[in-house]
Amino acid sequence: MAIESFKQALRVLRQMPLLWIPGIMSGLFLSGIWLLFNFTGMFFVGRLVILFGLVLLVFIVGMLVLLRDNSGDIRSMLHGAIQYYFRVLIPFLVITFNLIILFFILMVTFGFAGIATDPGTIGIITICVMIPTIMLTFFFDMAAVFEDKKVFESVQRSIILVSENVMNMLLFYIVSALTCGTIIFGLMIAWEVALFDKLEPLTRYTETQMAALTPEELMGFIGTDGIWVTAIVLFIGALILVPLLTSYKACFFKKITAGSISIQQETGEFDSKGRWYKY
Repeated sequence: MAIESFKQALRVLRQMPLLWIPGIMSGLFLSGIWLLFNFTGMFFVGRLVILFGLVLLVFIVGMLVLLRDNSGDIRSMLHGAIQYYFRVLIPFLVITFNLIILFFILMVTFGFAGIATDPGTIGIITICVMIPTIMLTFFFDMAAVFEDKKVFESVQRSIILVSENVMNMLLFYIVSALTCGTIIFGLMIAWEVALFDKLEPLTRYTETQMAALTPEELMGFIGTDGIWVTAIVLFIGALILVPLLTSYKACFFKKITAGSISIQQETGEFDSKGRWYKY
């Protein structure tokens, strides 16, 4: 099922050029943040990341609407994005807020228990808390758009869906990870080839020197040209990965939920003539 969904995602991307718009926007945002970080510092970047994220979500949600309907134009994309924007944003904020609260609860618990929380321990705790939560709630946006679920219903739907299809979900995550790894590795090779002349002095570094190399020193090696090359590589990476992974996720969600019926329990009663009255 995971492989079939991936192939279907590739076909969908060929058939619907509008699906590449979120990738273009993601690439522009990511490369723009990178350039701002290197040329102006962190002052503007921290604020723009949130703003860019909120704007980018409009295009992602619109893409999901197109994938749901298997057709559409830019107008229907924007209309669907406005309709489902907060149904996707609010669950994301709820999940993020709960992760933060849970993390602080764990920190306080360890503090009262007298357990030292060094950076390594904090990192392990963060990973142990985040990974299961993200995996269980990963499809909340699909439930919100594809099944018209409300905020907490979409999160609950994702948890149930993942819990009932553990093996298929693991295959989906493995294929997604392999896809990301392959594309990122290819882009890293292209980046190194493009900057080979500037990075060539690093080949004479010892292991100790390489371990002591700081990001600031690396930026000094690649220079301004390297910063622009990196921005181009980041743009290409986002351009490919965002539409591909989102389409794959949508196609997989469709397959995994095919034939399943979402039943909503209604409260009411029948009268003496057999007519149903909903409360």
